[in-house]
Amino acid sequence: FEEDPVTSADLTLLAFVIKAVSHLLKSYPAFNASVDTHRMQIIHKKFYHIGFAADTPKGLMVPVIRDADRLSPAALGYRIRYLARAARQGDITREDLIGGTFSVTNIGAIGGTHVLPVINNPETAILGLGRMEKKPVVKNDEILIRQMLPVTLCFDHRVADGAQAARFMKDVKTLLEDPVVFLAHT
Repeated sequence: FEEDPVTSADLTLLAFVIKAVSHLLKSYPAFNASVDTHRMQIIHKKFYHIGFAADTPKGLMVPVIRDADRLSPAALGYRIRYLARAARQGDITREDLIGGTFSVTNIGAIGGTHVLPVINNPETAILGLGRMEKKPVVKNDEILIRQMLPVTLCFDHRVADGAQAARFMKDVKTLLEDPVVFLAHT
């Protein structure tokens, strides 16, 4: 494919999520790791290659965006669009499908509301996104309508515990609720 210039059409929810996750993984290395069962050790990665689930005519594929932490949300959106198109058309390369350190799956894009994703071996965690929908929320004793995004983190308990996962998810929520502030600091 020819590389198109990055456009505002490339700013997608998935791009913002990948940007937030790749930023946070620096503070949560257990979720950017693998387990070497032969040597009985955890290998923490110092790079952030984020895979994303792509629905293709041949089934699920997980293209990998290398060094996702170094890309803007628009550049991430472009890479997502480019790699997903290559996967759907059967033009994706083996190199584009290997080496991920963390994955994100978004079933909300096809209408799914909740997901319990399976970790993509040898990674130690995966984030699942459901469909973003307007929901009633109570805030300061008032019922307000807000956009809500169901998010699930599945992780390997050999490398992390529930407290780490809860903190990671709290930080994901904080970043996604105010992307302007988040992007100003990345």
